[in-house]
Amino acid sequence: MKKLSFLPLVFLATTIWGQTGHQITVTFKPFKNQYIYLGHYFGKQYPIIDSVKLDANSTGVFKGSKKLPGGIYLIGYPDKTGFFEILIDKQQQFSIIADTATLKKGIQFKNSPDNVQFNAYQQAMSSKGRQITQLRNELKGAGQEDSARVLHQLDSLDRSIRALRVDIIEKQPNTLLATLLNAMREPELPAQLRKPANKEDSVAAYRFFHDHFWDGVNFWDGRLAYTTFFEDKLDKYYADLVYPNPDSVIREMDNMLAYATPSEEMTRQLLLKFVNRYLNQRYMWEDAVFVHLFEKYFAQRDYDWLTPAGRKTITDRAYNLMANIMGKPAADIELPDSNGVSHQLYADTAQYTVVCFWDATCGHCKETLPKLDSLFQEKWKNKGVSIYAISKQTDGTRADWLEFLRKHNFSGWTNVFYSKDDEQARVNASIPGYSQLYDVQTFPTLYLLDKDKRIIAKKLTVQQTDEVLQIKMKTQ
Repeated sequence: MKKLSFLPLVFLATTIWGQTGHQITVTFKPFKNQYIYLGHYFGKQYPIIDSVKLDANSTGVFKGSKKLPGGIYLIGYPDKTGFFEILIDKQQQFSIIADTATLKKGIQFKNSPDNVQFNAYQQAMSSKGRQITQLRNELKGAGQEDSARVLHQLDSLDRSIRALRVDIIEKQPNTLLATLLNAMREPELPAQLRKPANKEDSVAAYRFFHDHFWDGVNFWDGRLAYTTFFEDKLDKYYADLVYPNPDSVIREMDNMLAYATPSEEMTRQLLLKFVNRYLNQRYMWEDAVFVHLFEKYFAQRDYDWLTPAGRKTITDRAYNLMANIMGKPAADIELPDSNGVSHQLYADTAQYTVVCFWDATCGHCKETLPKLDSLFQEKWKNKGVSIYAISKQTDGTRADWLEFLRKHNFSGWTNVFYSKDDEQARVNASIPGYSQLYDVQTFPTLYLLDKDKRIIAKKLTVQQTDEVLQIKMKTQ
């Protein structure tokens, strides 16, 4: 069972509500002299915003001098193990009568037409849900004739659910429930596109679905932020309908945020969603998306919902990524080899350069670097590939590095040592360290650069490095 909880996001500070009051009287049996809680959805979070102690008659009042933002709210049990949903919109002076013994049969509301409608809708959906579950269980052991009957019944139930929602949307369009149902809808493909006959039809179906996915959704409507489905809808859109490259993702984000500008809640919801999604990149090109988010929405702006710790996390991550964005030139490196002779990364004129940050005391490095060397000697060395390997001092010493080199040789590599003193000297001079410039968070960290030292790929495994190189070599 989902639980109410205080919102754990490090980025989120106290929300500032509107400027008029609310008073919600709750009678919640059988609880007496216990605290119940008021919360709301915020994407996949369930933050508590208030609590009240019920009296001996099981009654308590959530009240305040400020108006609550509209959306789907939750009345939480005393032990926080469960809740029931209510709507809060323009009318914020109303009463609720609920009993855990009859909760599934419905809740009574006074002075809240929105919740009377919402409760009736929930009861109808609950009834249809039970019918669907029963039919699906029948389908598991049904023969061919019975299967056809059950499938027909399931199709009828599905059509009745859609009809119920359309009826609410069309007959009561100005209600909060109609707004939510309209936003939940997905496009229905025209008949000629439901079974694409060729590639052109498939593309047309995709374009139709993409272009109509947000029909009925107003990004400036802050009430959508306080739902569960809106974040799921965002996830589906970006996973299935947005072309996976930085330009496409950035364009979509900017469009949404531009429309959301009038709503503090939606702006907050979208920015937190995007920041959390791209803070740690799943794909190499996503670095440009996060840097764009920082530069356009955080570098020169303050938000009352963003904590100092959250701002620092965003800023530090952006600075780490700025110097190593895919397709951009990598930062130059100049460090000494075992004889104290400095070697500059950009002095290397090879067609491709593998940059490897590693640590002589790292167990994974000790396993990985010999594999990297085998590929270099057998497949890369004579095909215009060089390796520039930076041993970053952490817990070990320069002697540990030299011992590892003597043991493995690594013939043909450029091996340099990045001491703690060298990094501290850069920091003292207000120059980013090489670890920051290359966003080194684990060892080993591998980059692949072209002859102009532009970043082709980064944060690769040894096998991935070889795969990318083989593709590049075939096309050069």
